[in-house]
Amino acid sequence: MKPLKVALLGCGVVGSQVIRLMHEQAGDLAARIGAPLELAGVAVRRLGRKRDVEIDPGLFTTDAESLVTRDDVDIVIEVIGGIEPARSLIVAALGKGKSVVTANKALLAEDGATLHEAARAGNGDLYFEASVAGAIPLLRPLRESLAGDHVKRVLGIVNGTTNYILDKMDSTGASFTDALEEAQTLGYAEADPTADVEGFDAAAKAAILAGLAFHSRVTAAEVHREGITEITATDVASAKAMGYVIKLLAICARSDDGRTIGVRVHPAMIPRSHPLAGVREAYNAVFVEAESAGQLMFYGKGAGGAPTASAVLGDLVAVARNRLAGTRGPEESTYADLAVHPMGETVTRCHVALDVADKPGVLARVAELFSKHDVSIQTVRQEGHGDDAQLVIVTHRATDAALTATMEGLRDLDIVRAVASVMRVEGDD
Repeated sequence: MKPLKVALLGCGVVGSQVIRLMHEQAGDLAARIGAPLELAGVAVRRLGRKRDVEIDPGLFTTDAESLVTRDDVDIVIEVIGGIEPARSLIVAALGKGKSVVTANKALLAEDGATLHEAARAGNGDLYFEASVAGAIPLLRPLRESLAGDHVKRVLGIVNGTTNYILDKMDSTGASFTDALEEAQTLGYAEADPTADVEGFDAAAKAAILAGLAFHSRVTAAEVHREGITEITATDVASAKAMGYVIKLLAICARSDDGRTIGVRVHPAMIPRSHPLAGVREAYNAVFVEAESAGQLMFYGKGAGGAPTASAVLGDLVAVARNRLAGTRGPEESTYADLAVHPMGETVTRCHVALDVADKPGVLARVAELFSKHDVSIQTVRQEGHGDDAQLVIVTHRATDAALTATMEGLRDLDIVRAVASVMRVEGDD
């Protein structure tokens, strides 16, 4: 049967693994699709560079636009990342009727609407399983398997770098700096780790997850984002003493009235009995809570060349089958058109540690301030004496705006020397 021709954009860590798998599994892929796949070309920035893959040098080109718009190309795989030129190349390919497989979470989260509209206009597929959680089959279940259900919440660990750092801080008592340096040495963190440790990577993934789960367009700019750079060894040790572990979580949830959604990324304490607490090293795990299906958990390697390439190949098989059948996969579903509500309206809980004066009446004044802002205290305990006196408080659920106002008020109290730490609590209510 006539081969389906594939153009590949990028030959880095993921791209080289895509080529390897296409070669090694060529027979199986052809049998599963119904036609063989043929690599039409590979667009790279520089020719002549040594690459960790065996390939005919004549397939390399620096003219990516000409490659993706060639008449004989059926499918384009984009793994170069970033916004441009990736967006222009994908739009050009879709405009010529090609199907596209991409792993570009940043582009999908910033301007997915443009890509989906181009796919619809060009009558081609746009698949992007590899953009979130690497090898874990997560997006297709949200997009297709749960299409008949009502998703209420998505909660998970979607960044392996930060999970590795926090795991090492928890298991060894290491500082953030030492754990980050270890992650960089092992290749889990980039030389510039900003996108990971400040939560940008997780926020892009949260936007994609929320859009699929709640049938609404969500951009990364709408996601409340906090990183882990302010987490200290003391914070981790305090959480551990209380039976909690700190994780950077992506949380997408429908409001109680169903009219809006909250999408946020921030560190949070979760009970050690929660399944997410046991996610170690650089692994990812995501909980999906649906009305009929209940709780579903997806777990596995969330990054790396081979795991991500596995997801890319899964999408490649799907779009190739569609192409042979003359059909398309599901289009973007945005019928619900739910707005993302501000973080201040999000209901959550907090763990608060206060350095306080050791004298009578301190607890009463602190409790009075919490009550003033309609924040109910679940538990409170005092640790230390004299200059080391500290109040540790866990609240009941309240709006983030009320919790923030309470923290600001605490800083103005003469009996509070410092708000030592504030950490949201998830997973046990």
